[in-house]
Amino acid sequence: MATGSRPTQPAETPVHTLHWLGHILLILLIVLVWRSRGRSPSQLLDPSAVEPPVAVRGDLSADEKATIEIYRRVVPSVVNVISIAIRRNAQGIEEPAILGTASGFVWDEHGYIVTNYHVLSEGDRFRVTPSNWANNFEAKVVGIAPDQDLAVLKIDIPEGQLKPVSIGTSQGLSPGQKVLAIGSPFELNQTLTTGVISGLGREISAMTNRPIQGAIQTDAAINPGNSGGPLLDSSGLVIGVNSQIRSPSGSSAGIGFAIPIDTVRRIVPQLIRTGKVDRIGLGIHTWMRPMIARQGSTGLMIHDVLSGGPAEAAGLLPTRRDPLGRMIPGDVIVAIEGKPVESSWDLYRVYDQHAAGDELTLRIAREDKQIDVKVKLAVLAGD
Repeated sequence: MATGSRPTQPAETPVHTLHWLGHILLILLIVLVWRSRGRSPSQLLDPSAVEPPVAVRGDLSADEKATIEIYRRVVPSVVNVISIAIRRNAQGIEEPAILGTASGFVWDEHGYIVTNYHVLSEGDRFRVTPSNWANNFEAKVVGIAPDQDLAVLKIDIPEGQLKPVSIGTSQGLSPGQKVLAIGSPFELNQTLTTGVISGLGREISAMTNRPIQGAIQTDAAINPGNSGGPLLDSSGLVIGVNSQIRSPSGSSAGIGFAIPIDTVRRIVPQLIRTGKVDRIGLGIHTWMRPMIARQGSTGLMIHDVLSGGPAEAAGLLPTRRDPLGRMIPGDVIVAIEGKPVESSWDLYRVYDQHAAGDELTLRIAREDKQIDVKVKLAVLAGD
């Protein structure tokens, strides 16, 4: 290159040309899109727009009218139950903490409220809000029946201000019958759900691990907070107390259970009268099943016989030791009234189906023979 000459500019490569063309095309595309979206507001508006006319619908169906009528009639009898625990803070000062809300219903005009035992089991204080009252009332625990998952509260409210539910029966029900549930799921008070009876004679477990027989299965949505509320038939009569759901998620999966109202009718008056339920039994303690298996027996082995109880009067023998300290197995209850007995649940089922004074025939395995023994059920002392 000669001194003083101007440097030669490198020729633009095809790659550079394509690069710039790409940029130009992208800019053009953005401009086109922007213009298509950027129409002026006056082009989008329609000054003649008016509200659409309301279509005239026909009358409500008979079923809808019936459901509405039941809801209006029963909802004043359904209450919201708030469970409160008293906790001490870091300074040692007691502070209330709401554990949760559930449901209940008015039993009579004297302020008695029926709910589930598990609703109250961890609380120290309770508040009840009737659906037609803006304020809530302090509620006192009248009595509890943990084995039946039932409890009774009482609120101090003027006579005539509460409307009791109408009690039906859990006898004669059929799968497919329409049912309604009213309660406070997820703190949404006065919520109505509907469905059908999905099954009858179900067995659910109380917090005490005792069986609750005759439970009503329903697909009416039952969620946390519905516990203690009424399950109604198509006449608005209470046929059960909503108690449990069966769901892997903890929310309604269409499988809910209600304690049958015939059980409630038997238990609640006892709670109102005495604060507890008469404990019916044979007056025995039994071994757990592994102990029976070790003894090579089937049935329910008697571990202890309560002094003065019906089992002692009938001559049933407990497990004991001989003078050398060797264990002598107690009597094994093989059957009651001809029905096999394999666990304590079978025994509890018998108790729930009978009353004090009923005489039962027990098939007993004693040593190498089986005998029949007649025993009368009795109210057992103690709580």
